[in-house]
Amino acid sequence: MKKTLIAISALFITLNTFSQKYDFQIIKEINCTPVTAQQNTGTCWSFSSTSFLEAEIIRKTGTSVDLSEMYTVRNIYLDKAENYVMRQGKAQFGEGGLNHDVMNSALKYGLTTQAEYLGKIEADGKYDHSKMVIELEDIVKKAVALTPKAYPNWKSDYNAVLDKYMGSIKEVETIPVEILTRDYKLDLNDYITITSFKHEPYYTKFILNIPDNFSNGYFYNVTLDEFIQNIDNAIAKGFTVALDSDVSETTFSAKTGVAVIPQNEADATAILTEIKPEKSITPEFRQAEFENYNTMDDHLMHIVGKAKDQKGNIYYKVKNSWGTASGRDGYMYMSVAYMRLKAISVLLHKDALTTSTKNALGL
Repeated sequence: MKKTLIAISALFITLNTFSQKYDFQIIKEINCTPVTAQQNTGTCWSFSSTSFLEAEIIRKTGTSVDLSEMYTVRNIYLDKAENYVMRQGKAQFGEGGLNHDVMNSALKYGLTTQAEYLGKIEADGKYDHSKMVIELEDIVKKAVALTPKAYPNWKSDYNAVLDKYMGSIKEVETIPVEILTRDYKLDLNDYITITSFKHEPYYTKFILNIPDNFSNGYFYNVTLDEFIQNIDNAIAKGFTVALDSDVSETTFSAKTGVAVIPQNEADATAILTEIKPEKSITPEFRQAEFENYNTMDDHLMHIVGKAKDQKGNIYYKVKNSWGTASGRDGYMYMSVAYMRLKAISVLLHKDALTTSTKNALGL
C-alpha cells in the first residue's frame, strides 16, 4: 500500500511537472487606459497607437486622457485616398495602417478626445466599416479610371461617405501639435520604429516593404537580440511599446489569452492551456518565415508589461483591441519566442532604447 501511494505521488509530481496550466505572475505593469474594442473595423493600428499615446501622456503628466481613435482613422483615410489616386491605383488601399501613421496624422491634423469625436453616427452604436470601405474604394477606383480631371468631385464624394458613416469633423475641436507638446508633454518627433530583418544592414533605417506601409515609413534595423533587449529595456524603465505583429498562428489564442511558439508541432493545441517547451527562434528562421509569408503584419497591439509563469518563463502583457471578453480581460500574454518570431516591429520613445542601440543608430 505504501509503495502504491509513493508511485501515485510520483506520477502526480511527474504529470504536474510536464503539464501545468498557465498561472501568470505580473513582474512589471505600466499604467495605461482601459481596454477598448475596434469592433467590425480594421483599425487596430489606430487603437494600438492611440493607447500607446495615452500611456505616454500618463507617464509624462500623470493624467489620463481618452483620445479619439476614429479621428485619426478618418484623417488617414483621406491620406490613403490621395495616395491611391495620385499613384494611379498602384498603391495599397484598405483599412490597414501602421503605428507611424498615427504619429504622422497627429503631426499633420492634431488629435482630439473621444468625447469630442466618437467616429460613429449613433453614440451607443457599434463601429462597423464594412460597407463604408466598399463605398470608399469604389470612389477612388472610379477617380483613377476616369482620371481626376473627368471626376473633379471625387474628394467631396469621398468625404460625404466618411461623414455618412463616421460623422463630420468640421466642428471638432482638435488638440494641435503645440498643445500636445506644451500641455501633454508629447514631442511626436521623439518616437521611432525599430525592427529586425537580415535583408537590410543593421543599424540603418529603411522602408519595410509590407502592404500596410502605404506611407513609406522608415524602420530602424537592429539585431534580433537587441530588438528584444530594447523592448525589455523600455518596460523596465517604465515605457510602454506599440507592437505590430502577426496573429495568424493557431497558437495565438484570443480564447486562452496566450501567444506561444511550440517546440513540437504536436503540442500546438495543448500549449494553448498548458506550459510546453517553445522553439528557439534564430534570426535566420525569423527571416525565412517573413519571406515565405508565414509572418505578416496583420494586427497591432500595445505592450504594457511583463509576466512570468510558474516555471519562470517570461511573457509580455499585451493590451489588445478586441474588447474585455477577448483574451484575459482584453490582454494577451505573449512569450519571448512569439515576440522574436512574429513581432514585425515596435514603436517606442527614443529614450526607451538601450544606450548601445541609441548610439549605434546615431540617435
